[in-house]
Amino acid sequence: MRFLLPLLLLLATPLLAQQQRPITLEDIWATYTFNPAGVAGFNFLQDGRSYARLEGNAVVTYDITTGNATDTLVEGSALPTEGGFNGSIDNYTLSDDEDRILISSATDQLFRRSSESFFYVYDRSAGTLTPVYPDAKIRLATLDPAGERVAFVVDNNIYIRDLSSGDLTQVTEDGETNTIINGASDWVYEEEFGFSKALYWNADGSRLAYLKFDERAVPEFTYTNFRGDMYPEYETFKYPKVGEENSTVSLHVYAPETASTTDLLTVNGANSGDWHYLPRVQWTLDPDELTAQRMNRHQNDLELLLFDLGSGEQRTLLEEKNKYYVDVTDNLTFLEDGFIWTSEQDGFNQIYYYNMDGGKPQQLTSAKFDVTEFYGVHDGRIYFQAAGRDPMQREVYTKSLKGRDLPGPIADERGYNDAQFSGTYDYFVLTHSTINEPPTVRVMDSRGSEVREIISNDALRQKIRAYGYQPVDFFTFTTEEGTELNGYMIKPANMDSTVQHPLLMHVYGGPGSQQVLDNWRGQNMAWFQLLAQKGFVVAVVDNRGTGARGQEMKKQTYLTLGKQETEDQISAARYLGSLPYINKDKIGIFGWSYGGFMALHGILQGNDVFAAAIAVAPVTNWKWYDSIYTERYMRTYAENKEGYEKNSPINYADRLKGDLLLVHGMGDDNVHFQHTAEMANALIMNNKQFETYFYPNRNHGIYGGPTRLHLYTKMTNFLLNSIGPDAPTK
Repeated sequence: MRFLLPLLLLLATPLLAQQQRPITLEDIWATYTFNPAGVAGFNFLQDGRSYARLEGNAVVTYDITTGNATDTLVEGSALPTEGGFNGSIDNYTLSDDEDRILISSATDQLFRRSSESFFYVYDRSAGTLTPVYPDAKIRLATLDPAGERVAFVVDNNIYIRDLSSGDLTQVTEDGETNTIINGASDWVYEEEFGFSKALYWNADGSRLAYLKFDERAVPEFTYTNFRGDMYPEYETFKYPKVGEENSTVSLHVYAPETASTTDLLTVNGANSGDWHYLPRVQWTLDPDELTAQRMNRHQNDLELLLFDLGSGEQRTLLEEKNKYYVDVTDNLTFLEDGFIWTSEQDGFNQIYYYNMDGGKPQQLTSAKFDVTEFYGVHDGRIYFQAAGRDPMQREVYTKSLKGRDLPGPIADERGYNDAQFSGTYDYFVLTHSTINEPPTVRVMDSRGSEVREIISNDALRQKIRAYGYQPVDFFTFTTEEGTELNGYMIKPANMDSTVQHPLLMHVYGGPGSQQVLDNWRGQNMAWFQLLAQKGFVVAVVDNRGTGARGQEMKKQTYLTLGKQETEDQISAARYLGSLPYINKDKIGIFGWSYGGFMALHGILQGNDVFAAAIAVAPVTNWKWYDSIYTERYMRTYAENKEGYEKNSPINYADRLKGDLLLVHGMGDDNVHFQHTAEMANALIMNNKQFETYFYPNRNHGIYGGPTRLHLYTKMTNFLLNSIGPDAPTK
């Protein structure tokens, strides 16, 4: 019997592996089997003990401590349809007193952060539903704090609807497509400064600040859509590429009571000096005081300006300069007597307190780690997220605003912790995950003790075990250049370490980004697990230029985007290829967008290391990309021609030896199809064979219907045929 039991266990091991369900591409991209549950439309209510969420087609409130539903604020199917409402709630916003609800419906996506919808205001007390603008879909509808007025944009002009009287006021009249935009951002601000709404109510609703974009001098770009008509459609919009003209942007304030407009500031126009951008506008707690951040074109000099609308005075609250560039964030928080600001001025992103009257700032955090999110201030304490334990994890901290106490964690379970605080800061909702465990969503009290669980994702946990998800292991290694880099790896089940396996490396690698994080990685992780089931090892390494390791690590790629990153990815491939279970002749690299740029550099400059590459929507020369992003890291082409040309995959097309798959959406408004077309032309002129897939009418995300399933089917087959376990070594 003592010989029989080991024999039975030996026989059972492959049987158990066979019983695990194989992951299919349809599981990932058709039925979305591995998508975690989440909380849609979550908002804390003013009492600090309740929250609302969009549940089905209704906005339902819950007691935060018990989880019991307490009220239904509005139900879409019960609302009247006489005003054109289609019965479906896409999103909602509450007025400050929570009596009026702004509802969007029939939403159409425009660009990454912009959309247009029909908007309605539901008055809970009166039980009425009022169309904001029944004639057409509108953009950026915004309630004033009192819930008395709605500002919005239609046809590039700003309007205000008075909800009590029903009066409609047109604030601006010069709006015109591809000419003047009022109250909304232009394409490049939306994409690179991260906002589309340029409407800002003050604290009491007496004034509306807004930005005006004059984009007449900005060059146009056109892409083509094919929709079955006799002739294709041409989409033309303003897109400033490197060194080209940007919009002239001006800041204005409108007072509804007097129907008067005050002009405050213009950048990139006459008498603007070196000031070129207005990336942020924000009111202080005083309804008379408005602030604006302005930057130079190199984005290494930022001023925070204060406008006193009562006195007409203007002054500078702070100026920050950096030898590389200054990051724009949303971490500016005003208090009664000062404000909170985050900065990398000491080498790591830290939190500072500034007095409104000037003087030296007080540094509130000084540990050698990056603050990655600032949550807010309450009752003399600040709350923030940081990579305190190591760059691959995140914890939630609190600290006294005035004292010298060290930051104390209130959520530091290993992995990734993210918080959303109630207005009273008595509770917060904590989302926690690891790279191997899907998110949990829990209610915590102010001390960080669990009150209850909202979402467990236990069903998904059971699924990933049933489908045989393999554990992800983190590792570090040191490059030939001497930099220690972080990575993670997935190995096939029951892997024989004496047998060599093909390796796929996934890369993004752009400035400040991170892929090597101990958090749930979504659908790409499901695909990596599928590849592991097919015999691949999958690895991801964060190169120089990535985030959460201080300013010097992040910004050392300045003026040479692609150089250090490529060196590091090639070094990582050599290191991984030296491991006994990796076939060094079967190493592939895959990336999307910046990662596509990196995948091309890998297969071209690392042609002795990489045997295959998939580049999706890649940048192929930074001179064809937008002004704000590219010039932040590279300056203009005229200033840095060598940096652009030495780090363009186009100029290494002659080095292609392995298998290359190029993929691009023809309706990509971000990284234009031009990049892949130029890359293809360079490869053709060097008589290099490659494969290409193009997706008509699809944007940078390449999605819609079965599109992702179609793409990942191609990518999977490409890898299997090129470097798969059964593919011949080339």
